[in-house]
Amino acid sequence: MAGSAQPIKLTALAACAGCAAKLSPRQLAHMLQPLAASFPAAEFPALLVGLEAPDDAAVYQLNDEQAIIATVDFFPPVVDDPFAFGAIAAANAMSDVYAMGGEVLFGINLVAFPENLDSAILAEILRGGAHSLRAGGGAIVGGHSIRDDEPKYGVAVTGIVHPQRVLSKGGAQVGDVLILTKPLGTGVITTALKRGLAAPADVDAAVQSMMRLNRAAAQAAQAVGVHAATDVTGYGLLGHAREMAALSGVDIVFSYSALPWLPGAQRYAEAGCFPGGANANRAYYEPHVTFAEDLPYPARMLLFDPQTSGGLLLSVTARRAPALLDELAARGAQGWSVGRVVAGNGNLRVEH
Repeated sequence: MAGSAQPIKLTALAACAGCAAKLSPRQLAHMLQPLAASFPAAEFPALLVGLEAPDDAAVYQLNDEQAIIATVDFFPPVVDDPFAFGAIAAANAMSDVYAMGGEVLFGINLVAFPENLDSAILAEILRGGAHSLRAGGGAIVGGHSIRDDEPKYGVAVTGIVHPQRVLSKGGAQVGDVLILTKPLGTGVITTALKRGLAAPADVDAAVQSMMRLNRAAAQAAQAVGVHAATDVTGYGLLGHAREMAALSGVDIVFSYSALPWLPGAQRYAEAGCFPGGANANRAYYEPHVTFAEDLPYPARMLLFDPQTSGGLLLSVTARRAPALLDELAARGAQGWSVGRVVAGNGNLRVEH
């Protein structure tokens, strides 16, 4: 569903197109540490997931049957079509609810927009966001806007889940298989777009992937039963896998040859089209990663590539993995077996 004609290049207005302008994981960890100590779990017994063991979203129990999921995400344009940008940004924010195993209830728009841009562009961005919320069974119920030199858009999303069915990063078990539900490479592709190097067909494939909701994948995970889940976004595959491994007290092994890639991703990696966030991710997470010696530099960097609206990474027993892949396919979602969980203490290994 393309938007209306777009007279300017939206990505040219973004200071960090393709990397979602996230703080580095090192900066974030440093800032959140004192906050976590201010909210001890004993004082907030209904807060099932908060800052003590950081996850994809907060979860607050209301009663024996219901818990609220709360999350927020926003960023500057990663593509030029306003409708697609809005839809991608909303899908990215909603993904945190799905990573916790929940369903979306509603969202509140967050907007920063320059005075010198046509308001019709913003209308298309908001229409794209509303499209994603509606497709996920939720509604847009309001929002907040400010003027800014750089356009930004996102959504504060509220979802719901049964307190006993919350998915988290910290449940992976030795012997589990890892299933990934979307191909990788959005960061290098959107960076290539900003540099004028991306083929239109490659951009279109990336846009369609980023617009696709993780709702069906989350429903499949709940139907089959998985041990752990996270969505692969700004910290790249290895960053989010490292969080899963550390919180679960295990090691994770990936097979590079089994990983799915969006069209053009490996070609743009070889051309050096990495967003700044890839280097920040590498600096923080690489000490916890052992690579196959013959894995080339572009391939290693791709594993740190920041993803926008990436897929879910699901940890499931080897016995249930085929059923999960079948359930994903039955619900119109994708799935690839990309790795395994082994004994360890939070480290990663990438085999060829």
